[in-house]
Amino acid sequence: MKRRRGFRRASIDGALRPDGDGSLFTDLYHQLLTASWPALLGYIMAAYVAANAIFAMVYWIDGGVAGTQRGSFADMFFFSVQTMATIGYGRMTPTSFLANALMSFEALFGLVGLAMMTGLVFAKFSLPTARVRFSNCAVVSRRDGARTLMFRMANLRANRIVEAQIHVAMTRVETTAEGETVRKWYDLAMSRERSALFALSWTAQHRLDPSSPLFGATPESLARENAGLTVSLTGLDETFSQTVHARHYYTADTILFGKRLADIMKFDGAGGVTVDYLRFDDVVDAPLD
Repeated sequence: MKRRRGFRRASIDGALRPDGDGSLFTDLYHQLLTASWPALLGYIMAAYVAANAIFAMVYWIDGGVAGTQRGSFADMFFFSVQTMATIGYGRMTPTSFLANALMSFEALFGLVGLAMMTGLVFAKFSLPTARVRFSNCAVVSRRDGARTLMFRMANLRANRIVEAQIHVAMTRVETTAEGETVRKWYDLAMSRERSALFALSWTAQHRLDPSSPLFGATPESLARENAGLTVSLTGLDETFSQTVHARHYYTADTILFGKRLADIMKFDGAGGVTVDYLRFDDVVDAPLD
């Protein structure tokens, strides 16, 4: 009988959640590659200890290892460590057929495991990433006389992202003419979608004209429609010559009306610019009318 699969869930920002049938382990490589460094090292250590404990248990049951204290599981465990790591100090040696066979298998297991862990760690080290900071809130205020949605981004690395481009989509819950509840996506046209050199700060702007899906929107309507903004930024890392990306999601309660982003850039007479990141998330009042 075929087992029914569980539901696969996604949060409002598109992050997938595993279903109820153990699908977390159906793509173990991806899970490990996207895990944090502390989590990955913890998984490796746990797997290493568990594997040695299993081998040590068989050695302990068989008792075919010379040079160990009688009935000492610790000695068997450390013999397994020496075998798996191909250290071979020589004090403890296998004597029975089972111990020799198990030692041969464990040595092969250790070589294969080392190759896999080396590849995984290298892949994680070489994984291209972008350190882009997004403002905590998006704001709706007047810019050049028109209502404009704005948020800002900052490149936190001391290099540039070449040919950076952003894509902003709004999502909200709507009811069709047939009474079906659906979540619809709308692309938002930005005043500037590309930046030749994204080095410091970038304020993205979308004008709320009659062609905008946000035209006439209010904080109440956004909350009622469970609306949100998904921001995706991609570009070429100048240092590594690799494509990097960053993503952020603004929920309805983080889209503030009648506010504007505080000024964070100071220009000096020599053509230089200073960015005050301490005020990066600050907003100030800015009446819409």
